[in-house]
Amino acid sequence: MNDGHVGGRSILPIPDRQHTGLLTYDAKDPDTSFPPIEPLVPPAGAPNVLIVLLDDVGFGASSAFGGPVHMPTAERLQRGGLTFNRFHTTALCAPTRAALLSGRNHHSVGMGLITETATSAPGSSGLRPNTKAPLATTLKLNGYSTAQFGKCHEVPPWQTSPVGPFDAWPTGGGGFEYFYGFIGGENNQYYPALYEGTSPIEPDLGPEDGYHLTEDLADKAIGWVRTQKALAPDKPFFLYFAPGATHAPHHVPLEWADTYAGRFAMGWDALRQTIFERQKDLGVVSPDSDLTTRPAAIPAWDEMDETLRPVLERQLEVYAGFLEHTDHHVGRLIDAIEDVGALENTLVYYIIGDNGASAEGTVNGAFNEMANFNGLAAIETPEFMAAMKDKLGTVEAYNHYSVGWAWAMCTPYQWTKQVASHWGGTRNGTIVHWPAGFESRGEIRSQFTHVIDVAPTVLEAAGLPEPTFVNGIQQAPIEGTSMLYTFDAADAQERHDLQYFEMAGNRGIYFKGWSAVTRHSTPWLPNEELPALEDDVWELYDGSTDWTQAHDLAADQPERLADLQRLWLIEAVRHNVLPIDDRRFERLNATIAGRPQLVTGTTQVLFPGMKRLSENSVIDVKNRSFRVTAAVETPGGPTTNGVLIAQGGRFGGWALYVKDGHPRFVYNVLGMQEFVVGAERPLEDGRHQIRAEFDYDGGGLAKGGTVTLFVDGEQVGSGRVDLTQPLIFSADETTDIGDDYGLPVSADYAGASTFTGRIDVVQIDIGDDDHSHLIDPAEVARIATARQ
Repeated sequence: MNDGHVGGRSILPIPDRQHTGLLTYDAKDPDTSFPPIEPLVPPAGAPNVLIVLLDDVGFGASSAFGGPVHMPTAERLQRGGLTFNRFHTTALCAPTRAALLSGRNHHSVGMGLITETATSAPGSSGLRPNTKAPLATTLKLNGYSTAQFGKCHEVPPWQTSPVGPFDAWPTGGGGFEYFYGFIGGENNQYYPALYEGTSPIEPDLGPEDGYHLTEDLADKAIGWVRTQKALAPDKPFFLYFAPGATHAPHHVPLEWADTYAGRFAMGWDALRQTIFERQKDLGVVSPDSDLTTRPAAIPAWDEMDETLRPVLERQLEVYAGFLEHTDHHVGRLIDAIEDVGALENTLVYYIIGDNGASAEGTVNGAFNEMANFNGLAAIETPEFMAAMKDKLGTVEAYNHYSVGWAWAMCTPYQWTKQVASHWGGTRNGTIVHWPAGFESRGEIRSQFTHVIDVAPTVLEAAGLPEPTFVNGIQQAPIEGTSMLYTFDAADAQERHDLQYFEMAGNRGIYFKGWSAVTRHSTPWLPNEELPALEDDVWELYDGSTDWTQAHDLAADQPERLADLQRLWLIEAVRHNVLPIDDRRFERLNATIAGRPQLVTGTTQVLFPGMKRLSENSVIDVKNRSFRVTAAVETPGGPTTNGVLIAQGGRFGGWALYVKDGHPRFVYNVLGMQEFVVGAERPLEDGRHQIRAEFDYDGGGLAKGGTVTLFVDGEQVGSGRVDLTQPLIFSADETTDIGDDYGLPVSADYAGASTFTGRIDVVQIDIGDDDHSHLIDPAEVARIATARQ
């Protein structure tokens, strides 16, 4: 057993030492003596650690940083802790999380973009090298209790099925002893697809009972803290709390949204000016800084359709309520830690956003954000949006706010999430609270810091060395810099003075106060024609006099710009950034991207009881003909009901089911239109083969097709599906056999989704008329135009 000296902890697990003393024959011999077994514990005084990471919150959203959203928990921690106003992320969710949990840059751990677009390039493979162990593993192997609650977006798509492998899951290779949350980029806050460990589970309550995911996550985290401190009070914990909030869909009980009614009628231009003035008053931006101007790609508030403006206002009211609601439940967790007497020696990181605010909701916002992800945003017309206004935030919507609000929530900086070149995409307000760890209270720290700095800070605070070997593998050095030196030294010279940024071609470099940046693409314009990388226009900013990147000095200092461009390239080579990959739709195709596919071939057989199969775990039926066949045994007649197979959910998907004894097929397009084809006669009792054949029209993406139903080989019905979803059914709903978990694909079988007969097997066969190779910007633009 290690004696607690940190020098003995560089190899993990800490090697066991063999007993070398006298060994007696009889345990009753008075000379028999062995040292007592001692539990593995960190060095004395090691703090508990709580990392709270919110999702898609811009620098200018929280009241703690001058924003319009009341966040009393953030303000409370701010008063008793430190405010870091130059803390940075990677500009995107999964890359930020991978960097946070490893202490390495996101390309260094294979997370150049999100896992769903992983390629065979080392910097974008979606696979963390085993030479870069997670922080949670290091802490667990040093005696910490570890738990994660909420979002995990670091699992490669081919590893998200029930058969794993679970190397990238929190309780697999992630270092967490307990996990309660979801796998993927987002989730329905009312009907989440949850896992406990690696087992799918269903919430005990529904929205009709007041259920909301953030509250559930807080409840589970509170219960875990209480249990941990009740049973192992002297053992510190590492708790990572990462709710899906406030990523779209923006779901919140309406009483929280209604608190903000009427507050945003001034529009995003005026709101941005108001936020900026508050930020100066709070001191979270430099008093001599200038507010950056609105990009030409974002319309002025006054240019927006007047019929749409009430909807736009409601979008931000819902978002603001969602963010305050999240802060409230973070506060409950903080209170619980205080109630068990642990807050004094708990190092709390409250990172308000894993990137800038999300501009993925289009200029008009979205009732169902999946429309934009399928290139079909244009079907949500202003008239449609006006009709849906009162549903925003409820179980009936999958909503997102307008690009204009995202830009306002990133005040005072340029741009938004995904734009790694500018501070609007990467600068996130962060609060550190640790009463036993530092004396400073209510102060601001302005040293440049980055999300990769959290892991080395935690290790230094705990008195633990960076490990050289973990599980027999020699470790690469941590790339971040501990922030501990700033805690009681407001004027300390910053130590993290070099940092590259890159996301889908948007790139930048920070070096000793200067930044050189180039924006390559626009998040909400998936169809834009991208320039050649060498044609990108670079900008140059002097951070010592220009806090917000408002004044471009590239024309005045071309030599300095060239030096920084060269430095960016050097850092890019060091950290696996190259080759720069700005492909969009091509990366969705696993074959083109070069990543594995869990399911290959033209046939997949599924069995009853299989559920929660992610879209990547099921053969792809989009943009092609397919056939689905179910072998069943039924009692016959109107008592036979329920789902045979369902893929997706209320906001897009398809299902083969039986209602009142009649087989039916439904195709739901984005929750806006359902195409139902039914059998002309009911099933008789006994064994049957039910088959639906979808004959795709062809000629491109998102086309319709003809559905034909068969029972025991005999045609019993047919009908049309006029439009299909070309790219994705759902980001959170799954494929289920014998039932439809979450929100059902169709209201036609809602409340009666469990199949009342017996399913032997379900088989999906796809045709060879795949049109997915046509996925390109021009084709997606054609889809959107054709559906206006």
